[in-house]
Amino acid sequence: MARHINSWHLRQAASALAHGGVIAYPTEAVWGLGCLPDDEQAIGRILELKQRPWQKGLVVVAASLQQLDDWLLPLDDEALDQVHPTWPGPVSWVLPCREEVSPLLRGTHGSLAVRIPDHPLVQALCEEVGPIVSTSANPAGVEPARNTLKLRTYFGGQLDYILPGDLGGRAQPSEIRTLDGARLR
Repeated sequence: MARHINSWHLRQAASALAHGGVIAYPTEAVWGLGCLPDDEQAIGRILELKQRPWQKGLVVVAASLQQLDDWLLPLDDEALDQVHPTWPGPVSWVLPCREEVSPLLRGTHGSLAVRIPDHPLVQALCEEVGPIVSTSANPAGVEPARNTLKLRTYFGGQLDYILPGDLGGRAQPSEIRTLDGARLR
C-alpha cells in the first residue's frame, strides 16, 4: 500500500463530506462508504444505497478515541484495557453510546460500533474531518467491493466522491467485538 497521501484528493473527500455527501474510500480489506455521523440525510442515503435496515446500526471510525468523545459514554479502565491493544487496527468495538446518538447510527441498540483504523488514508481523512461512518461498499447480500470497478458497478454515479487509494491488504473486513467477549463478526 502506498504511503503517500494526496492532499488534493483528501481535500476533495473532506469537501464532499462537509457538503452532506456520501463518499467511497479504501479501508483495510474492502472499499467503504462513508459520511459524517451527524448528517442523518447522508446516513439515510448510505442505508438506501446498501439496502440495509437502520435497525442494524453502522460503524463509526475515527483517528483517535478522543474524537469519539461526543458519541461514546466514558469507558472504565477495564474496557480501555480491552480496547487499546487492538487500536489502531481492524477491530471494531461495540461500546456504550450517548443517548443522543442517532438510531440511524446505533440501530436499536444503546451502543455504537467504533474503530480506530490503521489504514493511513482513513486515518488522514479522520484527522481532516473528524469521525466518519464506515460501512462496506456493497448492497446487502453481495460481496463488498474490493476494487473501483466493482464499486462503480454497484453504485454508478450515486456517490459524491471516490477517494483514490489502495486497500490495506487484509483478507477480511474488521472484526466486531463486544466488551463481554463476544465476537459478532
